Amino acid sequence: MIVKRLVLGFLTLLAIARVFLSLTVSLSEPQIQGRLELYQTNLVLYASQLKLEEENGDLNKVISSALGENPQVTALEKYRQNREEAVLAKEHFQTQLNQLSEIIASDNQSDNSLLKTKVVKTDYSSQAKQLQQQIAELNKFIDEIDLKQGILLAQEDKTTEALAIWEQLITRLDDPEDEYSQTAVLLTNLWQKLPKISSDSQAIIQENLDSWFRDQSLEKLYQLANNQTELSLLQEQQQLAAANAFLKLALISGIPVVGGFSGVILLIFLVVQLLLKKENSILATNSNKSWDTPWDGEITWQVLIVGFFFIGQFVLPFFLGIVGFNVANAGLRIKALYVLFTYILMVIGGLGVLYYSIKSYLPLSEDWFKAKFFDNWVFWGFGGYLLAIPAVLLVSLINQEIWHGQGGSNPLLYLALQAQDKVALVIFFVTASIAAPVFEEIMFRGFLLPSLTRYLSVSTSIVISGLIFAVAHLSLSEVLPLTTLGIILGTVYTRSRNILAPMLLHSLWNSGTLLSLFILGSPV
Repeated sequence: MIVKRLVLGFLTLLAIARVFLSLTVSLSEPQIQGRLELYQTNLVLYASQLKLEEENGDLNKVISSALGENPQVTALEKYRQNREEAVLAKEHFQTQLNQLSEIIASDNQSDNSLLKTKVVKTDYSSQAKQLQQQIAELNKFIDEIDLKQGILLAQEDKTTEALAIWEQLITRLDDPEDEYSQTAVLLTNLWQKLPKISSDSQAIIQENLDSWFRDQSLEKLYQLANNQTELSLLQEQQQLAAANAFLKLALISGIPVVGGFSGVILLIFLVVQLLLKKENSILATNSNKSWDTPWDGEITWQVLIVGFFFIGQFVLPFFLGIVGFNVANAGLRIKALYVLFTYILMVIGGLGVLYYSIKSYLPLSEDWFKAKFFDNWVFWGFGGYLLAIPAVLLVSLINQEIWHGQGGSNPLLYLALQAQDKVALVIFFVTASIAAPVFEEIMFRGFLLPSLTRYLSVSTSIVISGLIFAVAHLSLSEVLPLTTLGIILGTVYTRSRNILAPMLLHSLWNSGTLLSLFILGSPV
């Protein structure tokens, strides 16, 4: 028993150190939220070109009102903000890389270094390569922003500022073969006082620019070349793209707006009912009813540390490292399969530890891990989802003011944003909307929350399990929103006493996120 506790204590220290390190690292990483805002900004720019017939004047006013008075000025501010955040992130990664390079150099020079092992050197080398890759990606992102900022300024008749940005980009890259440098040179030629048109201008624009920025550059090119045929065809395509973009914006905004409004109404109803009916209200259902927990805190501790954190943060990475899996340069389908495969391994390991830890207490009372299909779990799950929309969105807005685009994000979100491959999207859906809700709800709501009620009140157990659930995602900027979601998931589970209810809520939430990412990332 003493040996077991010593081992658990050691694993706990490792897990805490790993979580703390991951959260610290995420502090300097950009959120995907900024990228999402740029995708949405591009849709707004496209939609702002939508022009209906004169008899639809009122509808035109509605569209203009929905998109804002000056979408281009708003877009320019968004791009500037994202550039500042990207520069800060790049500087932090460069500092980390410099420090790591000093450690590696010092280690190579010292024969007595305790770190002079092949494993540690390989680990340092891997970290250095990862940092170099992140810096390279941020450099490309900054270059892309500079190209697009210039186009936005040029469209606002601020040509001098646009030319200055492109000239700085050309000078910084100092590489005529670089795609961003070539595009900057081309844009400079199009918007300078004495424009120049090269034979490959159209090809470069179509290859190196996208969305609204590509169309504006092509329009400028066709106007200078007096190519009325291509210009007319482009303008027709722009109207179709504008209508498509407006429809996408309506879909993306429709879920949070309609769901949020419904959630607020539902919340008001539930609060009023609670005040009137008190212990007989829906919110008060099972509110003070704890579980009959046969095991002590050590078992709970064991399952959480070993079954979730240790397997996920140490065992799996070690195993995959030995096998030699490296999907950094793999295609999207391979990355999606890799994510699903690793998650399934984590599920098998986590549930295996859970079963091994509680098997001596089986059979459990009917309240434990109850999954009753012919029950009201659908209403609890869907109702919880409606309540989660306004609550999490409100906390997310506050959260953005705290972190200002930093704090990291779930890497799966960025992969899903790129997933215009239907096969990859289906695999991501299976991972995020089926596997994750089932496993995480069994671990955090099915096991952890009830186990905590042996020592704490139901309400306190809901909050603590929600906080641990949020921290387990290892992104500092997501702790507050995910804690809010975790509290709602815990409330739904304690009231419904059916694990299917929080699973449904969790699945709906992840599915809505994936759908929004797919719509944002799809071509107009």
